[in-house]
Amino acid sequence: MTTPHPLDQATTLVSTGERQATGRTHPAYANMAGPFGGATAATLLRAVLEDPACIGDPIALTVNFTGAIADGEFEVSWIEKRTGRTVQHWTVDLVQNGKVAATASVVCARRTETWEHRPAVMPDAPPAAEVAPLDLGARLGWLQRYVFRFVEGDPRFGEAAPETPLSARTLCWLSDLPERTLDFLSLAALSDAFIVRIIQVRGVRGPMGTITLTTYFHADAETLAANGARPILGVADSRVFNRGFADQEASLWSQDGVLLATSVQASFYRD
Repeated sequence: MTTPHPLDQATTLVSTGERQATGRTHPAYANMAGPFGGATAATLLRAVLEDPACIGDPIALTVNFTGAIADGEFEVSWIEKRTGRTVQHWTVDLVQNGKVAATASVVCARRTETWEHRPAVMPDAPPAAEVAPLDLGARLGWLQRYVFRFVEGDPRFGEAAPETPLSARTLCWLSDLPERTLDFLSLAALSDAFIVRIIQVRGVRGPMGTITLTTYFHADAETLAANGARPILGVADSRVFNRGFADQEASLWSQDGVLLATSVQASFYRD
């Protein structure tokens, strides 16, 4: 028997009844306070994908982080809201200590052969093998779960805060550590694998965090499986930091130039 990948351990749900289960935070995905949001998103998505009534592939996942998640056990429940011929809607709740700590909306669908047009173009970047991984040392647990090969916008941990804001853009090859074949769970987590942009821009850490994260999946399960464990290219940027809130957008590409997912999120910050 082989040991399950840390992401599979962190997203494991144990059934306690009809569309009810318990989960537990995992130290491998620890963040500054509570778990890495990408692992939480993957956990809520997993509840739906493993339901026998789930149809097709996920198209969209929105997670609202309504409160702090403490280390330890939590409960997850999910409801099938409506299913049509090709599209299905679900809602998911994560409850800890009697309070809702996160909610999710999951849209799944049966993909069919249709006319295609792909105007988006993958950013220019040297091959992943030519970019050295950044050694993040023994920092937060979740940072140790990925190999980051920064092409542009590497974080300046340990350096003095810049006098003027840095660029919010990051271009980076990403892959799971240890290696894991890409699927919707890992892609959901990877869509949140960029540090909150306020840290990137200001070069300092302070009170901040993601409030809501939406990931749109543009590839089917077969495309993700064909990627295997190869690194994918991610680009993240922000357009506004204003009165305590900021946006963030990201896109994730296969080495073959296929757009796998895009994401948007809103975060809060305080001076």
